[in-house]
Amino acid sequence: MTLLDVTLHEYGPAVSVPLCVEAGRALADAGILQSATPDPGREGHWLLRAGSRVGAVRTPGGPVVRITPKTPVSRLFFLLGFSLDPARAWRDSREGTVDTGAYDDVVPALAHAVERQIDAALRQGVLQGYREVEESGMVVRGRLREAEQIRRHFGRTPPVEIAYDAYTADTAENRILHAAADRLLRLPGVPGPVRRRLSHQRVRLADARPLIRGQQLPRWQPSRLNSRYQPALRLAEAVLHGTSPEHRPAGADALSVDGFLLDMNKLFEDFVTVALREALREHGLNARLQDPHHLDTAGLVRMRPDLVVRTGDGHTPLAVVDAKYKVEKADGLHNADLYQALAYATVLGLREAHLVYAAGRQPERFHEVRGTTARQDGHGVRLYRHTLDLSREPPQILSALREIAGRLAGATPHP
Repeated sequence: MTLLDVTLHEYGPAVSVPLCVEAGRALADAGILQSATPDPGREGHWLLRAGSRVGAVRTPGGPVVRITPKTPVSRLFFLLGFSLDPARAWRDSREGTVDTGAYDDVVPALAHAVERQIDAALRQGVLQGYREVEESGMVVRGRLREAEQIRRHFGRTPPVEIAYDAYTADTAENRILHAAADRLLRLPGVPGPVRRRLSHQRVRLADARPLIRGQQLPRWQPSRLNSRYQPALRLAEAVLHGTSPEHRPAGADALSVDGFLLDMNKLFEDFVTVALREALREHGLNARLQDPHHLDTAGLVRMRPDLVVRTGDGHTPLAVVDAKYKVEKADGLHNADLYQALAYATVLGLREAHLVYAAGRQPERFHEVRGTTARQDGHGVRLYRHTLDLSREPPQILSALREIAGRLAGATPHP
């Protein structure tokens, strides 16, 4: 192990790494690892332990820290691709929905996937569109901005303050793709061939203005005209919108930790809930993600179930689902999850609640809660535990989710 390359494993054991105090504190304060503490047994070393985030980060003067996922990278990007574009993924559930090439590390696979998507988007040329331009000119073009003309030039001409619609490549779509390519070129671990192709795509998008750091991404609307851009845009936004932040601890002199990280907890939750929502539509049911509720009558204790299944009119809740990126245990180790599911069922007035784990010993089991027996059918509130084996092939994973959706569709409202 060298100072420039440290490899950690998702939820793996802590690794003792030679680090300066500043770099160690930057990693600790950024909160991107499960723990980062000085090693009491080795001076100048820090104990680093990864949690649910996978990818790569870099500290100024410190090492590049790579965190490898337990799930194969190709499967990880299948989950990501499905969450971003479920309609396309249902049609093509093969593992090639997001092309990660032959790379088995998160950042190289991501860079390859984004570059391939951008290349496909630009294959028919750079998309152009109309954008309103306001500027000073020597001739009148478009309409005269009278208020600005008087304020800036006291009514004298030329120059004249004008506004017009320009047909240009400086569109929201091209700006997002340009920014994603630029962002990936700054990440550690991007292979040379991919870096060269990304640089080429950035040149093709040179007419698009760069994004300003800290501002929201420009908005775009899906349409027939930008349909060839849409897969690339969704993946580019995953790079830019919250999944590849610059982690800067508080304090004016704090060091920054820069990189790309995917939170496997969030990725698994998004995949499960989006896939179930799409599958439930085949049964004529609605599903609300992160549906807000309160545990108490005073409205002080907030709760947000991952997914609430409702009847086709959207009014009557049928079941509630919570996704858990951890191994389901048969020995009751995750009792807190059952208590949480029971709270959801109680507040929503449901006869059943469901937990979906990333792995487990049995595909499905349930617990019937004492003291909740319904007279009509002889059983009370049931808490179901499902397992979703991410080591299986994508069609098998989607088939398992369809089975869970069918179980949810069979739920009936509480009497």
